[in-house]
Amino acid sequence: MKLSCPRVKLPSINTRYRYGIIDIHTQTISCQPPAQGHKPHVQSQPPLAMMPTGPLLRSLLFTSIMSSPLLNPCLYMLTRVVNSTSPFLDPSQNPLVNYLLRTTIYNHFCAGENEHKVQQTVHGIKTLGFKGVIMGYAKETVVKEDENTAALTSQEEASFRSVEEWKRGNLRTLGMIGTGDYLAVKFTGAGPIALNALASGDAMPQCIYQAMREICQTAAAQNSRLWIDAEQQVFQAAIDDWTIELMREFNRGASPVVFNTIQAYLKDSAANVQRHLLMSKQEGWKLGIKLVRGAYIAHDRRDCIHDTKPETDANYNCIVENLLQRKYPLPANQKATKFPDIRLFVASHNSETVRKAYTLHRQLIISGVPTIPVEFGQLQGMADEIGCGLVQQNRIDSRDDAPGVFKYLAWGTTEECLHYLLRRAVENKGAVQRTRDMAVALRRELWRRLSFSI
Repeated sequence: MKLSCPRVKLPSINTRYRYGIIDIHTQTISCQPPAQGHKPHVQSQPPLAMMPTGPLLRSLLFTSIMSSPLLNPCLYMLTRVVNSTSPFLDPSQNPLVNYLLRTTIYNHFCAGENEHKVQQTVHGIKTLGFKGVIMGYAKETVVKEDENTAALTSQEEASFRSVEEWKRGNLRTLGMIGTGDYLAVKFTGAGPIALNALASGDAMPQCIYQAMREICQTAAAQNSRLWIDAEQQVFQAAIDDWTIELMREFNRGASPVVFNTIQAYLKDSAANVQRHLLMSKQEGWKLGIKLVRGAYIAHDRRDCIHDTKPETDANYNCIVENLLQRKYPLPANQKATKFPDIRLFVASHNSETVRKAYTLHRQLIISGVPTIPVEFGQLQGMADEIGCGLVQQNRIDSRDDAPGVFKYLAWGTTEECLHYLLRRAVENKGAVQRTRDMAVALRRELWRRLSFSI
């Protein structure tokens, strides 16, 4: 489906004051007054000023390495550790390896290895002004290449045990988060039963369904939410179907409990959004969408992915704009009816995307034009200048309807987090310019603090 991005004509707004714009180069925020009658205010303090010095220094060290020639050897060593079967490289058996990983990349990206550590980390994030967190259990089911489907299905007892362990891990994670927070769920984490059913495009197996019902009920009871992570394309069609089944059951209250993830780098992502909208509208349940660019380009079919990054960026921005303006293409016979009840989560490290989405949402609200609730989030340890900038802007506006800002974290032991950490390192490798910009911003903030203290 080819989308156009219709524009809503908005009442003119005094342009002497800009909307909350995050400028990675100047690291300043300026804003327009939040409502008529409020005194205009300009906040010149850089967004990174809100970061404690310890995390700031760790971020500076990490981003400096990730944007330097040291990146490739560091990535090589981390890959060796992840894939090695040697006790010498196993963090659980080699205290030195465990210490090196924990004091560097683990502390940068992860929440901790137990409830106490995780809750300390979450408290620190919320104290900074973030509305909440998205928490995932980092332990993954790894299927070896020499394990075929027949071998996996013959291990029935172990397969059901994997589902039970996966359920317990998710329920334990729910116990670490609170009202309004998200639980991140990966269906493939349930092991061979889920993997086989997803790859075959089958309906959700009963044991997976019962586990998810318990997880969803627990999340709803504590006013938390969960989103289903996108995965490799070979699984994604079934993941969408399973998630829609859960949304039918659990998204009929005041707000959605279950969110699905849509990857904008896929050429059919706009049509997939349309499909979700129509189904929620026709069946009377609320829709939750987390929009990402995509993380499986090395595994997905290349012909299904947009040809260039600018095309992916344009598609992502267009989907966001259409949803925020409630102008997403609907069939002609449904355009006059009520727009579907939807919540949008903009999961992006792209400063231009976040700026456009935040600005448009704010503009629509100030102008009295109907829009939808939206929230923003970035990974812990990445794009801090964006998340901190949004938190600062919300403080300036002091609006009840300001978008929530979240941080995504994983928890688990060092060895359980290895695959998660490797993906984060690879993501930084694929965004070298953004990482360099972040390193510049961090150095500028550190210099500002040193200059101020002299």
